[in-house]
Amino acid sequence: MYMNVCVLGLWHQGSVTAACLAEMGHHVMGCDFDEAVIDALKQGHAPIAEPGLDELIQKHIEHKELNFTADLQTALKNIDVLWVAYDTPVDDDDNADVEFVTTRIEQALKIVPENTLVIISSQLPVGTTTRLMQNNERKNIYFAYSPENLRLGQAIQVFLQPDRFVVGVNDPLAKEKAHTLFYPLRCSIEWMSIASAEMTKHALNAFLAASVTFANEIAQLCEQLGADAKEVERGLKSDIRIGKRAYLSPGAAFAGGTLARDVQFLNGLSKTVLKKELPVLQGIFKSNQLHQHWHMNTLQRVLGSDLSACTIAIWGLTYKPGTDTLRRSTAVQLCKALAEKGVRIQTHDPVVSNLPADLQDKVTHFESPLDALKGAQALLVMTPWPLYRTMTVNDVVIPHSNLIVIDSSRVLSTEFMTEKNIRYFSVGTATGADKWHLL
Repeated sequence: MYMNVCVLGLWHQGSVTAACLAEMGHHVMGCDFDEAVIDALKQGHAPIAEPGLDELIQKHIEHKELNFTADLQTALKNIDVLWVAYDTPVDDDDNADVEFVTTRIEQALKIVPENTLVIISSQLPVGTTTRLMQNNERKNIYFAYSPENLRLGQAIQVFLQPDRFVVGVNDPLAKEKAHTLFYPLRCSIEWMSIASAEMTKHALNAFLAASVTFANEIAQLCEQLGADAKEVERGLKSDIRIGKRAYLSPGAAFAGGTLARDVQFLNGLSKTVLKKELPVLQGIFKSNQLHQHWHMNTLQRVLGSDLSACTIAIWGLTYKPGTDTLRRSTAVQLCKALAEKGVRIQTHDPVVSNLPADLQDKVTHFESPLDALKGAQALLVMTPWPLYRTMTVNDVVIPHSNLIVIDSSRVLSTEFMTEKNIRYFSVGTATGADKWHLL
């Protein structure tokens, strides 16, 4: 049984949600107040790169199952479900603009039809949905919270072939409507209270963030003691209590805003509810911030503190593969830090063509990774794009012997680690502490 659904908020989460709901057989109207985003979506172009998303949008526009509007009245007409899918904005200090989302929800609640199920997936502090329910003066409006579980670069697969959906409801009619909505996926649903569903999202992202920082702290010890953090990772994941999919790969600090946003929510809640700071949650940020300096510290240890005469190549600018998002990217932040030191910077990224405005006159961007490498003393591999995994020692070393290669997440093939004509550094190996003199 199909339902009429309005998806409110159409950046990454919302555009994926709208397209996937249409793929499930529902009739979907996407709504966003940004006219430029709506115009692009009507032409089948999502506002952010995601494999397969443009094609899925175009398919369901053509089949008349998916449409878009900037008019809220039009979007909410005759709907069964309002799905709030805003990507909650976050500033450079990881503080979320919750009001940006709640204001738009409250605006919609004034005009949604009777008996509408309102599903919220935006990242909001636990308790927000309950407050919206309490402030809603209209009867027969039902609420649920289903935390966003999309991963950039794999979002469509994750939505349509989920391990499970977490859905929080406080009303049997809300559960019945949500069950009808999710039924085409034939997936397991973890039913719980709304507050528990909100807390699940905070706890999940905080746990992943803690795993990343833990792995990188172990890696620092490995660098000094001759152990290999990737081998330690393999040992940990072979333990049934941890498992093969755990976030334990040594590498760069976590970036973007998704993990940090929920850690910040929990830190804020601990101060307001418990009247104290929780040391594990506080430690996640401190550890990650320290690790963010690994690339610069390694460069200066090898090339000296004065980098002004250096030319440095950077492969990968997006904050993770599978997206064209540059905001909160570690690579972009590193480019800015290097530019301040007078470094000549040469970059490549397979999906990025336009650099941020404040870097355009400071960075030379190339269409080929090997062109970006010409004349460089050091190569930093920042984003683990599949293209870089195909690069061989012959591609890199023969034209650029004595090159310094800083590959924090070990994107390049293992042959680079033993190549004697380069100096190779990665997080979590003795080379990270400089093993050059032993070669």
